[in-house]
Amino acid sequence: MTVVVSLRDFVDEMQAFSEEHAYLNKVTGELITITNDDIAVIESGDDWGDYPEWQQSIFQNAKEVLSSDDYLELPSRFDIHEYEIMERFCLSVSDEKIRDVLLGKIRGSGAFRRFKDMIYRYGIEEDWFRFRDEAYKEIAISWLESHGFAYTDDMNKREKSV
Repeated sequence: MTVVVSLRDFVDEMQAFSEEHAYLNKVTGELITITNDDIAVIESGDDWGDYPEWQQSIFQNAKEVLSSDDYLELPSRFDIHEYEIMERFCLSVSDEKIRDVLLGKIRGSGAFRRFKDMIYRYGIEEDWFRFRDEAYKEIAISWLESHGFAYTDDMNKREKSV
């Protein structure tokens, strides 16, 4: 049986990265997220007995993911290069004045915050969300195809990315 992966779910997992790692089960297509803290507990070898039962269950699932060949790690935020996506968006803006302002704001420390402020100021946040979703979709499709997975293009089944 061929595993079919939801592009929407896959993209949501990639966009949610902070201090987490997402994995795809090659057999079931299930997406699983593991935090760095969970990984640290597992790798420490400490007894989980002092943790609540619900957390012990999380550790057990995470340990299974990390020790099994049935899981592949999704592209990380370091693989995705959101800054480059943001820069490509700026270059795609047709209004030259807005494009120049955006390009100026994405330089240096605090670039992401300034960019976000500007897209809301100019009322182009929906354009950004569509552009970003499309960029993530392309990354997801490339990854899934390179690993031999089928997928369903259900990207438009969500109201809005934030």
